[in-house]
Amino acid sequence: MYVVINTDSRFVMPNRQDRVLERSEAVRTRTSKLRGLFEDRPLLMTRPANVNWATGGLSDPVDITASSDPVWVIETESGRALITNQIEAPRLAHDFDLAALGWDIIGVPWYDAHAPVEAALSFSGATPDELLSDVEGLGRDVADEIVAERMVLSTSEADELRSLGALVGHALGTAIDSWVPERSTDFEIASVLSAELERFGAKAVCLIVGGDDRWRRLRHPLAIGQVLRDAVMAVTVARRGGLHVAATRIAMREEDPHLSRLMVDIAQVHRDVHEASRPHNTWGTATDALAHAYEDVGRAGAWREHFQGGPIAFEQREFELAPGQVTSPYWNLECAAGSAVAWNPSARGGAKIEETYLIGEDDFELLTATDGWPLSEGDGPQHSQIKVVQ
Repeated sequence: MYVVINTDSRFVMPNRQDRVLERSEAVRTRTSKLRGLFEDRPLLMTRPANVNWATGGLSDPVDITASSDPVWVIETESGRALITNQIEAPRLAHDFDLAALGWDIIGVPWYDAHAPVEAALSFSGATPDELLSDVEGLGRDVADEIVAERMVLSTSEADELRSLGALVGHALGTAIDSWVPERSTDFEIASVLSAELERFGAKAVCLIVGGDDRWRRLRHPLAIGQVLRDAVMAVTVARRGGLHVAATRIAMREEDPHLSRLMVDIAQVHRDVHEASRPHNTWGTATDALAHAYEDVGRAGAWREHFQGGPIAFEQREFELAPGQVTSPYWNLECAAGSAVAWNPSARGGAKIEETYLIGEDDFELLTATDGWPLSEGDGPQHSQIKVVQ
């Protein structure tokens, strides 16, 4: 087994075998509970988020954009197995003691698109109609039920999210600190952010760096090689061990009174939506509170201009939910303690707040703080303010 060594232990994952074992064992009772709702039918999981939830972050996809994971999970009353192609099976067997983790492994030809499903059916002894799966058209689709079940993080999952959050805060700060006004390009700043994440085993699955007029006009000013003169915004969603953390940082060379006024409004929206995201409320209630908060600061309907964030963990956001979407399967889902959330309110002109928090019984734990960065004061969860640099 391999262990990353670095002087700052906040950013380092534990031994992979131990991590995967602890996380996957915590999940087994939950997948069993889920199957029990449907006569203990076999459960097939193919999506990266679900596979990493069930396996404790065992799978590292070769293609990070793929909607289907290279490893599939089949779980039955009598056992569970990993199904993957004959390229990846030797790697998994080399990097992990799969028997000790409680997994059988089934290798199938990479060139046979039907082989993974056939392997799942053979292992489970089920017909296609008898399966539970996260794939539409294959047995009963229980994708929404899986998302709801994985929302509350186990102790080990929460600890890993804390470590990843600390890394994201550090990487964003390091990237901003690398900015030399009138010399550094957005590409260069983005490369520092990405490199710092990858140095500790994380990947930026969303990476936005821009500044100056493009940042003020565009919600997603993707890097184009522009030299940044007076302002920079860096945004990332980082993934490691199957978990995700999101955060944004903005820095400027001098104060901007107009932007400061915008930030006061967005900070109020941020406070209000978190107040509505407390335990025993629902995500529908929180989403409606977001819309009302924009109205209260004189920006009715502004939530339509940009994705507003929400629950986060095994996906960049576990689901997308907009005000008024009362028929969504997530509308009445509880904002439970132990879930993670990253709301993302913003306003035209460059104002934006994005952090990742764990929801507690009485408060919100900020995971993405950046050392030396100014934080908000007063009631509600703290968040990073705009930093003025020389």
